[in-house]
Amino acid sequence: MLYPSIDELMKKIDSKYSLVTVAAKRARDLQQKGKLSLDHYVSHKFVGKALEEIYMDRLYYTTDSSKKEVQED
Repeated sequence: MLYPSIDELMKKIDSKYSLVTVAAKRARDLQQKGKLSLDHYVSHKFVGKALEEIYMDRLYYTTDSSKKEVQED
């Protein structure tokens, strides 16, 4: 079973496209900079770590009328 599940992630970010975009951008950031937000990760891969951050409400995105922006706590 995948952790976190897609059903739980869709409660955090309502669009699969937005979810993938946010996770990919954060995974790239993790790969380049290596700055972690959580103390413990279940996943060993960067995309899995990004999805865990979304699930734990450490990573989210906001929408404005003209632009979208990824926010990190």
